[in-house]
Amino acid sequence: MNHDRSRDLYDRALSVMPGGVNSAVRAAVEPYPFFVERGDGGHVVDADGNRYVDWVMGLGPLLYGHDLPQPVESAVQSRVSEGPMFGAPTEVEVEHAEFVARHVPSVEMLRCVNSGTEATVSACRLARAATGRDKVVVMQGGYHGAQETTLVEGEFDHVEPSSPGIPASFAEHTLAVPFNDEAAAHAVFEDHGDDIAAVLVEPVLANVGIVHPVDGYHETLRDLCDDHGSLLVFDEVITGFRVGGLGCAQSEFGVEPDLTTFGKLIGGGFPVGAIGGPARLMEGFTPAGDVFQAGTFSGHPVTMAAGLESLRYAAEHDVHDHIHDLGGTLREGLADIVADQAPEYTVAGTDGMFKVLFSRDAPDSFDGHCEGGCHQRSSCPRFDHCPKTGGDVKAGQTDRWRRVFWEKTKERGVFLSQNQFEAQFVTYAHTAEDVEETLEAYKEAL
Repeated sequence: MNHDRSRDLYDRALSVMPGGVNSAVRAAVEPYPFFVERGDGGHVVDADGNRYVDWVMGLGPLLYGHDLPQPVESAVQSRVSEGPMFGAPTEVEVEHAEFVARHVPSVEMLRCVNSGTEATVSACRLARAATGRDKVVVMQGGYHGAQETTLVEGEFDHVEPSSPGIPASFAEHTLAVPFNDEAAAHAVFEDHGDDIAAVLVEPVLANVGIVHPVDGYHETLRDLCDDHGSLLVFDEVITGFRVGGLGCAQSEFGVEPDLTTFGKLIGGGFPVGAIGGPARLMEGFTPAGDVFQAGTFSGHPVTMAAGLESLRYAAEHDVHDHIHDLGGTLREGLADIVADQAPEYTVAGTDGMFKVLFSRDAPDSFDGHCEGGCHQRSSCPRFDHCPKTGGDVKAGQTDRWRRVFWEKTKERGVFLSQNQFEAQFVTYAHTAEDVEETLEAYKEAL
């Protein structure tokens, strides 16, 4: 493939943008990223005319690929023609919130913001105000946006900021425990239970590979929060309206959080974030309560129209069935390839998400393994080998994934997320032919 124009664009970008990009992950590949010119269904075409099957899908906000269904496109165009924004409420905001409240088990009220980061910041503020406590428990390797409360490294109360520019004192109120470690969860509550405002957790770790919860883990977190008067906050920015369909991951796992953060799919491909929960908590936000939260672009009418019509279309068509079936076929095919060519690797994912984790230890047998992606089934022969924490994923062959494997699949016309840690997404636009092409690329690249 020729990449001359992408190289020239990156050279120009380096002069006017830090690292040549507006989000660090876009420059994770070396020596430079390709620049996308346009999308086409389940594909993207780069600045040099190269065409790829796209499994990045904007890092998660796209349910329909790059071609919006006609009702969604019409709704967006109609809103744009009426004016970009108003600084006043619009009816579509109400309809959007009503739809989410009807479909997501724990949500009675919704406050829309502008990003997943803003949603988690606001959720932490609300939880602290509601409980009168300061400490927040997070999962090691979990990602909750570019916010000071959660950008930490370390374990339990021995944590420090993971980025320069964050005062060390900010980390004093963050407690980090390994995902899927029930003993660690009990221990942190034994030591700090009276000071914990909330546990903030992704139902499925989705920004450090993809790590499924072990059976009963979320129930343990729910019980600990109930016992100690803390709030359980599910970060469904990635899993929301993808895992579990319109009911989100909380409906699939059967555990109701106190608060939920949303992003990506809830805005139909446009910038968005949201916090949802019961009225008794949500009315803590201004102007109903005293917890300050506001934003110029919050509830932007174009985003609300795109999000509402996108979710409505999914409710009225076989969108999630198509995505989940195709995702299952893809993961099963990957499992066959891994069993034959790289038995130490782990196929991860669920519903419309997938990833091959370059883990290091292989089981003695693949008989009876989780064919549709690792679900942490205790009877699976891979159970003791599958990554269960963010640390397990990071201990894998992450450099090989990025420096060797990614480039090989790209040269075969398959666009995967730029490192071992970002999830990959199946959409309504993807086809069985895309899956076959991708499986061949994995087979050759591995």
